[in-house]
Amino acid sequence: MKRISALVVVALLVTGCVGQAFRSGVDAPDRYRLTGPAAEPAGTTLSVAIAVARPRAPSSLDTDRIAITTPGHGFDYLAGARWADPAPQMLQQLLVDALMNGAHFATAVAAPSRVPADLLLDVQVTSFEAAYSSVDAPPTVAVAFDVNLVDASRGLRLASIRCVASVPAARNDRAAVVAAFEQAADEAVRDAAARIAAAATTRT
Repeated sequence: MKRISALVVVALLVTGCVGQAFRSGVDAPDRYRLTGPAAEPAGTTLSVAIAVARPRAPSSLDTDRIAITTPGHGFDYLAGARWADPAPQMLQQLLVDALMNGAHFATAVAAPSRVPADLLLDVQVTSFEAAYSSVDAPPTVAVAFDVNLVDASRGLRLASIRCVASVPAARNDRAAVVAAFEQAADEAVRDAAARIAAAATTRT
C-alpha cells in the first residue's frame, strides 16, 4: 500500500514538472473576429456565382496581428491582441458574406473553390490599421482596399472599385479600437458589395 502511494506521489510530481516546462509565463493574447454585415431584407437575387480571391496585402498587414501606426510614421502592433484569422482572410469572408446576404448573389464563395463561378473578385488591401496621432489620443481606424471584378469565362474586367472607410475609436482602449475596426470594415464591405452588384448587372 505504501509502494502504491509512493508511485502516485512520483507521478504527480512528474506531471507538475512537465506542466511547468510548457508554461511560457506570458498570457495568451485575446482573439477578435470581425462579424459581417447583417443580412439585408430579401431583394432580387442576382443569378450569377461570384468567387472572392484571398485578398493580397503587404506583409505587414498579412498577419493576425492588429496593426497600428504611431506619430512619426512608426508602425507596430496592438499588444496582447490578435485577429482570429489573418486580416486578409478575415476580409475575404466578410466580402463573401456581404455578397450573399447584402447584394443577394445566387452564390458567393471564397476562392479557391470547387464551385464554378461566373465572376471573380480580385482584392488588394492597402490599409487595415489604427492610426494614432498621439500616444494618448484615441486612434482612427482606416480600412481600404481595391477590387477588380472579372468575368471569369471571358477574362474581361468589368469594374475597378476602391473602397475606403475611416472611423475614430471612441476611447483609447482595446475594446474601442476593435469596435472601430468593426465599423470601418462594415462600411467598406457594404460599399464594395453594393457597387459590385451594380457592376455585375451590366454583365452580358
